[in-house]
Amino acid sequence: MSRRVRRKVEKKGKVVSLGCQKIEEYIGPEGNDAVDWTSLPDDTVIQLFSCLNYRDRASFSSTCRTWRVLGASQCLWSSLDIRAHKFDAAIATSLASRCLNLKKLRFRGAESADAIIHLKARNLREISGDYCRKITDATLSVIVARHEALESLQLGPDFCERITSDAIKAIAFCCPKLKKVRLSGIRDVNAESINALAKHCLNLIDIGFLDCLNVNEAALGNVVSVCFLSVAGSSNIDWSVVSSSWHKLPKLIGLDVSRTGIGPTVVSRLLSSSQSLKVLCALNCPVLEEDTSFSTSKNKGKLLLALFTDILKELSSLFADTAVKGKNLFLDWRNSKNNDRNLDEIMTWLEWILSHTLLRTAESNPQGLDDFWLKQGAALLLSLMQSTQEDVQERAATGLATFVVIDDENASIDCERAEAVMRDGGIRLLLNLAKSWREGLQSEAAKAIANLSVNANVAKAVAEEGGINILAGLARSMNRLVAEEAAGGLWNLSVGEEHKGSIAEAGGVKALVDLIFKWSSGGDGVLERAAGALANLAADDKCSMEVAVAGGVHALVMLARNCKFEGVQEQAARALANLAAHGDSNNNNAAVGQEAGALEALVQLTRSPHEGVRQEAAGALWNLSFDDRNREAIAAAGGVEALVALAQSCANASPGLQERAAGALWGLSVSEANSVAIGQEGGVAPLIALARSDAEDVHETAAGALWNLAFNPGNALRIVEEGGVPALVHLCTSSVSKMARFMAALALAYMFDGRMDDIAPMGPLSESTSKSVSLDGAKRMALKHIEAFVLTFSDPQSFAAAAASSAPAALAQVTERARIQEAGHLRCSGAEIGRFITMLRNPSSILKACAAFALLQFTIPGGRHAVHHASLMQSAGAARVLRAAAAAATAPLEAKIFARIVLRNLEHHHGEPSL
Repeated sequence: MSRRVRRKVEKKGKVVSLGCQKIEEYIGPEGNDAVDWTSLPDDTVIQLFSCLNYRDRASFSSTCRTWRVLGASQCLWSSLDIRAHKFDAAIATSLASRCLNLKKLRFRGAESADAIIHLKARNLREISGDYCRKITDATLSVIVARHEALESLQLGPDFCERITSDAIKAIAFCCPKLKKVRLSGIRDVNAESINALAKHCLNLIDIGFLDCLNVNEAALGNVVSVCFLSVAGSSNIDWSVVSSSWHKLPKLIGLDVSRTGIGPTVVSRLLSSSQSLKVLCALNCPVLEEDTSFSTSKNKGKLLLALFTDILKELSSLFADTAVKGKNLFLDWRNSKNNDRNLDEIMTWLEWILSHTLLRTAESNPQGLDDFWLKQGAALLLSLMQSTQEDVQERAATGLATFVVIDDENASIDCERAEAVMRDGGIRLLLNLAKSWREGLQSEAAKAIANLSVNANVAKAVAEEGGINILAGLARSMNRLVAEEAAGGLWNLSVGEEHKGSIAEAGGVKALVDLIFKWSSGGDGVLERAAGALANLAADDKCSMEVAVAGGVHALVMLARNCKFEGVQEQAARALANLAAHGDSNNNNAAVGQEAGALEALVQLTRSPHEGVRQEAAGALWNLSFDDRNREAIAAAGGVEALVALAQSCANASPGLQERAAGALWGLSVSEANSVAIGQEGGVAPLIALARSDAEDVHETAAGALWNLAFNPGNALRIVEEGGVPALVHLCTSSVSKMARFMAALALAYMFDGRMDDIAPMGPLSESTSKSVSLDGAKRMALKHIEAFVLTFSDPQSFAAAAASSAPAALAQVTERARIQEAGHLRCSGAEIGRFITMLRNPSSILKACAAFALLQFTIPGGRHAVHHASLMQSAGAARVLRAAAAAATAPLEAKIFARIVLRNLEHHHGEPSL
């Protein structure tokens, strides 16, 4: 007897517009028209090239002489973003000839930093880097020594743990034109390095030492050129020094002390004493916020931005135009025709520091900020997403992706925050960002969409706004980070049944399968997300076929066999489990089993040290065991030994793992040979232990496995000797699950229908068995509770009516009360049906009633396998035995009525084609 498990959800037009209208005019609105690319005007080709990353641009430039010339146009190489792809010295050298006039560079990681000097871009003005933890003083010193014209240097927001004050001194000595320096996470910024900046960088107006362990406050008071200063997140600051010196900075306009220990006294001193200070940002400063009596009304003309202030209202006071206010303040400023350079500098700086602080606050997720996020934070992030500064846009999108998350491990988010983003138009904004040609924005926007889509209402809005098509397009990206976040979005959206078909229609299934082949090595994140999305999609009958057609079976088996990352293994196994869950409607179950190495890989994964991997592998083997060939192949691959060992080890595991371990043994034990092997391997004892579980689902699978095992007399005796009778009796009488009670009763019936009697006198199965077993006592206990179980489905009034009348309505009433809906999914072999038919002749009236009750369940019209069972019964001559049971004077009333109902069911099925 077997049953399959299906796990549907997790522990959830034009593809991408390049934003180039002229290009669309040439390629046609549908992009299907034949195009003579060599006939495009030069400016159109250059515009097309500007929408490509540097690798694709260089690749296209090598196709012909004309494009080589156009591809080398200096307007295309004034700015370079190398974050998305591997960038080393060889690649940098190959690009050097194009980068003579490079002005702006964005990089990621230490390897890219080491390669920068090979670009030979001595005219660089701006360098911005992230993932800088491994960048050393030596690397940074060489970079600044080769780029003396540098005006802006930004490293962060992650910590620069290996950079010291020595590198800051090198910056000061080598870059006299420096105007902006922002460094994150430096352990110690000493006085000597800051004084060097003050002495040699006379144009330095913007300083940011963020999240630093120590910063010399007194030395910062010497940088008289500074207009904007941020020490957000830095610790160990001596606020008495700040109070006595920073207000003397003659040009200081904006000061950011967010996420520090600044108190109200210092804030008041700075606001009242500084002649030039206009904006003081002190977001998420606990000491300041604890003083409920603090007031900013005394400092008119100066703004304090804190969690307890109305930030947008405060900022609106910077504008003479009173119409510039509210949630659209930043947008109104960007669209303003009033050319105020000083105001523009303030607002540009504010965008940067607000995006940084909001992201850091979202990452730390301190308690008590729900009101702030709902009333101000979400709106600020959405407004900053529309900035003209790309790094501000990216951080704002990342902030949105982060501030909604409650528990990343369990994919849970704050629904109020997510829906606040949706109400403020955030979904459309994010989707527009995702359509940008800038890959950094695509990645962060897709991440935010993915996280927000955990909420079902947001997921619906994303789908309605065309987000599925956009994400499916991004999943085809050659940029691994973009593809990874897009796959994550499809993973979360695919939790909803209503979105699965749309994802398939958008080409999402093929894109996800292709991702696995494309990033089969070195892309754990993208592989886990792609496999997770395919797992959700594979739970749908139609989509499971698309997964198989797209090559998904081979791709997922490849992951299960070769990938060593537990997250990927878990999702690959889950996807294979769901693919194998449609045995009645397609051949994916057989296809998975026939894929080379699939079953061996899944068996091996049941030995994983990670519970989630073991659970999903066992679930996949359970579903695969529904196929006869797979069942034997799993056993041949060592599945019996592995699954018995898994069952033995999961006494304290999660109910999910226990259910699947028992379920896989249930599936394998359909085969008589496997059933014997499971018993000999020691599988009886752990199944009895699992039968005592508190979880209803575990009851069912353990009872099902024990029922199959009990068919063999040797296993039946093992169950008795291992103390299985009391466990099955407890299930039979106390389980919440009707199915568990039903199968426990049938297991007990198998054990005591007389077949075990032939081997019981032979004694214990092994010399080590020391249990004293009273078969007579066990039999009496079993029969008593089998009878009680059957009687729970027997209503005296309806039975009396059925006994007194042959009217179909009377029997139908008994059937309806006796029916166990889930039993219709069970499929019996001819031997099992034959055993119940034989049991109808058993001297025990209780076993007769139990056999008739079981046959009733298996033949009720509408059951998945009712026609199959009726055919087996007809072949076994069951009708004659049933008539005898229905007419027997000594048979209990229950046996008679149930036998009559089974006869009626057989008459109903007699006209079926399979009969």
